[in-house]
Amino acid sequence: MDGLLDPNYGPSHRAFLQALAARGALTFEDARPILAAIWNAGEQYGESEHDADEVTEGDFLSYIDIARQAVSLFDYDIRTTVHQISKDRLYVLVNTTSDPQTQLATTYSADELSFIKRVFDSMFESLNSPRMEVMALTQMQAMKVARPNRRQSQIEGEESTQSTAGRGLKHSEVEDVFASLVNGGWLEKSRNQYYSLTPRALIELRPWLIETYNDPDAEPDEWQRIKLCAACKDLITYGLRCAEPRCNFRLHDICEDAFWRVRGDKRCPKCSREWDGKHYVGERAVTQRRRPPGGDGGRRTSLAEEARRQESDQDDDEESSEPDD
Repeated sequence: MDGLLDPNYGPSHRAFLQALAARGALTFEDARPILAAIWNAGEQYGESEHDADEVTEGDFLSYIDIARQAVSLFDYDIRTTVHQISKDRLYVLVNTTSDPQTQLATTYSADELSFIKRVFDSMFESLNSPRMEVMALTQMQAMKVARPNRRQSQIEGEESTQSTAGRGLKHSEVEDVFASLVNGGWLEKSRNQYYSLTPRALIELRPWLIETYNDPDAEPDEWQRIKLCAACKDLITYGLRCAEPRCNFRLHDICEDAFWRVRGDKRCPKCSREWDGKHYVGERAVTQRRRPPGGDGGRRTSLAEEARRQESDQDDDEESSEPDD
């Protein structure tokens, strides 16, 4: 095994890798005090104290490269992405072979896994339609799927009457699962109390999300639930969208300026509609939603009202898609 590692790999790299594994993701600024502490603990650096300011980006990237080679021997990788909201560049430790369902199954019970799937269904089906692409939810909204719905319970009952997996979760258990998903690096909570997938989750879940929620038989320009940023080609769950509801054109906030600077003409390249940068993907589809003229004097629509309206739209879509008898 030692012969497969970079010859420079040593105790400091092992300590750095342990820190990355514990956190799941690091920015350069996150890593600076970590590396300084590692250097101070290492005898090879003498007795002088190192400050975080001494750690350069070159030092950090060198540790990333050596750590990446080491983890590749165990089917892991260190990938880089930009956080959709904070716009920080992240270096994320991901499993390249084990599917996320298998990883979660080692931590969560059958009831909890069933609940997590219902949460994902809420995020990417109920709260994700051509009219509003939220793809995030509050804990209160998650409570509504703490137990399987009646139709799902009937389906499960055909296979196993009164099965434990169909019991659902208590509200206290929902809170515990959400806390665990946040601590485990799968979900993150915004200032507006919305939960969404982390950059690490988006990377690891990308194939599963596309396979689960997109229609493989859809036409090239047909609206799909899981989309990519037209500029960077990463998944987008927070950003900007075309004003045409059925158009699939999306951009991350951080990608927008460079994209239009190259094109010059700020018209959607898919449908040619004018781009105003005021139609949102993610929680802003709710929190910055503008009321139409003639409303109640500009009062912001409540989050609960928007959620109910979104779920109602989803129910209507499902009913209209059912074939007539």
